[in-house]
Amino acid sequence: MPGVFLEESDNFDAALRRFKKQVEKAGILSELKKRQHYEKPSVQRKKKKAAARKRLLKKMRKMNMG
Repeated sequence: MPGVFLEESDNFDAALRRFKKQVEKAGILSELKKRQHYEKPSVQRKKKKAAARKRLLKKMRKMNMG
């Protein structure tokens, strides 16, 4: 669970940036968006397969270019 403790000398803006970075690293917002609506298991599998295919194609393009 992300959290930032402030002291008297800490800057609020810097603490907010640290907190946002921790939230992003923990993947809370993406998980929230994913759970916002119910998704059937078949649709989940379809999306997972499409993402894997996209990663593979990106990796292949990277290998061919470099």
